[in-house]
Amino acid sequence: MRLHGQPMSAARIARVAGDLSAAGGVRAVVLDDGAERGVRALEFRTGSGLAFDVLVDRAMDIGPAEYRGASFGWRSATGFRHPGLHEYADEGGLSWLRSFSGLLVTAGLDHTLFTAEQDAAHFHYPHRRTTWNGLHGRVANIPARLLGYGERLDDDGETCVLWAEGEVRQAAVFGEHLRLRRRIEANLGGEEIRLIDTVTNAGFDRTPHMYLYHINIGWPFLDEGTRFEAPVDRTLWQSDSVAEQGVSNVVLPGPQQAFVEQVYEHELRPDAEGLVKVRLTNDRLGVYFEMAYRSEEFPAFFQWLHLREGAYAVGLEPSTNHVAGAPAAREDGSLVWLDAGESRSYHTTFAVGQVAARRDT
Repeated sequence: MRLHGQPMSAARIARVAGDLSAAGGVRAVVLDDGAERGVRALEFRTGSGLAFDVLVDRAMDIGPAEYRGASFGWRSATGFRHPGLHEYADEGGLSWLRSFSGLLVTAGLDHTLFTAEQDAAHFHYPHRRTTWNGLHGRVANIPARLLGYGERLDDDGETCVLWAEGEVRQAAVFGEHLRLRRRIEANLGGEEIRLIDTVTNAGFDRTPHMYLYHINIGWPFLDEGTRFEAPVDRTLWQSDSVAEQGVSNVVLPGPQQAFVEQVYEHELRPDAEGLVKVRLTNDRLGVYFEMAYRSEEFPAFFQWLHLREGAYAVGLEPSTNHVAGAPAAREDGSLVWLDAGESRSYHTTFAVGQVAARRDT
């Protein structure tokens, strides 16, 4: 471990502090005001300047996140609203947007992307012939069962892992029974968040599975001149607003009046190890945010520009499905179906750091 420029071990920390929390750790809290009241959260502090909150009652998604005092997890006007206030079918399925905030908002577990009504014959229930799904599915507003959290030292006391693990259950009688088991890790002294997700069909009916991460970067990491860097082989699709507005998705401008979201689906090239790496770099601050994921787990990727005044954000979105969503995936056979007891796992990292330090390595 390196803390404040010095190599540290557990024994050395014990000599200078009566509690590991002087260096970093994980603390359980409950938010207690406004629309956030009652939401359980876990505060991670790595001691390197990386700090982030895991929202236990919001599918263990990651809400606020900052590095050396600079926020990079997007903070929208919705706040981190209690899931009990969420109305899934409200506003024609767009009510998800009333809870949309934070570094990571998960979409799934059986539906992502646009609203859609789909055949539900696989559930063998005459009164549920179809299933209707709102924008990006249900999972982001389901509380997790917290399985544990804390700090784990290795045997020689040289490495300390901060961790949390929980389970989110999305289930209905005569419907899907999917479970997300999520583990989040960060090293004490580290500048990386590791996300390990496993989605399992805990029911007995073959069930569709769609999955997407909406990873949202906000100010001040996002600012005029912030650069989008990714191994783009080609752009497969872009929203009409791209041609209408002509705003660059590579070198980003400051907030725009009445900006209409610009969305792209890029085909990204994995490296020799099968990893896709996407980065936002802010040269003025000298910082970067980088996401890495496995291309076989997420074959599709979207870039979302929401550069409107008061809601200024860029979204990086690895996805199991292409932009046409569930109807097209069913038609062309690309939709993932999980048999009884079958699982899919996802491994993703988020890293932050200083540009100069990164270039020296």
